[in-house]
Amino acid sequence: MNKVDRLKEILRGMKRVVVAYSGGLDSTFLLKAAIDTLGKDNVLAVTARSETYPASEYKEAISIAKKFGAKHITINTRELNIKNFRSNPVNRCYYCKKELFKRLNAIKKRYGMKYVVDGTNLDDLKDIRHGSKAAEEEGVKRPLLKADITKDDIRKFSKNLRLPTWDKPSFACLASRFPFNDRITIAGLKRIEEAEGRMRRMGFKQVRVRLHGKTARIEVPEDDLSLGIKLKDKVIKELKSLGFIYVTLDLEGYRTGSMHEAAVLTKR
Repeated sequence: MNKVDRLKEILRGMKRVVVAYSGGLDSTFLLKAAIDTLGKDNVLAVTARSETYPASEYKEAISIAKKFGAKHITINTRELNIKNFRSNPVNRCYYCKKELFKRLNAIKKRYGMKYVVDGTNLDDLKDIRHGSKAAEEEGVKRPLLKADITKDDIRKFSKNLRLPTWDKPSFACLASRFPFNDRITIAGLKRIEEAEGRMRRMGFKQVRVRLHGKTARIEVPEDDLSLGIKLKDKVIKELKSLGFIYVTLDLEGYRTGSMHEAAVLTKR
C-alpha cells in the first residue's frame, strides 16, 4: 500500500474531522486529502487568527479553503494574553498549542465531528516541538505522521494535485523570531511581519528576520546569501526604517530551530 492510500485509509477510519488549518503546505494538503476522502460535509477547516499569524498568510488560507469548497471557520486567539506564552520560555509552543487544541476540541463537539487532526509529518520529528505534548494531551490525531509521510512527499503529492502551496516555503509563527525568554510584544511581532514582507518583495522567497533587541538577524537559504550581499544597501535601508539599529546576515543561512542553539549553549 502506498503512502497516499495509507493516508486515505487512516482518514476513512476517522469519519468526521476538524482540520487545524493554517494555509501552509502541510495543512493544505491534509485538508485536500480529507475532503477528497471523506467529503466536504465531514470535514471542517478551522483557522486560528492572531498577532503571531501574518495577515498575508490568513488571506491565502481563506482563498484556498474557498477554492476547495471547504467548510471553514476562523477563530481569534490571543496568545499574548497567556503569561507563559508571552514570557517566551523554551516550551512556549506548548502553551499556545494547548489553548488552540482545547478550542478545536470544543468546536469538534459543537459540530458533531469525531477527531481533531493536524499536519504534523515525519520530518517534524527532527525538530524540537513542545506543541507535540499538548497535541497528545488533547487527543489530536496526526494522520500524515501515521502514514509515514515526509515534507518531500507532501510537496510531491501537492504538485500532483496542483495545489498552490506545493512549493510554498515552510512557515513558523512570528513568535519564533524572538530569542527564548525575551518577552513577546505586539510591536515586535508587527516589526518582524513588516520586515519579512519587505524582504519577500525584494525576491527572498524563504526568509526569517530574528529579533535580537534592536538588531535584525536575517536568515535566508545559502543559495540566497549572495543576493543578500547584492541587495545589502536596500535591505539595510528598509529594515532601519522599521527601527532596527543593526542589520546582520547570518552566514549559516536559514535553518529551522535556530533559536534553540542559544538555549542549548546556555545549558552547558
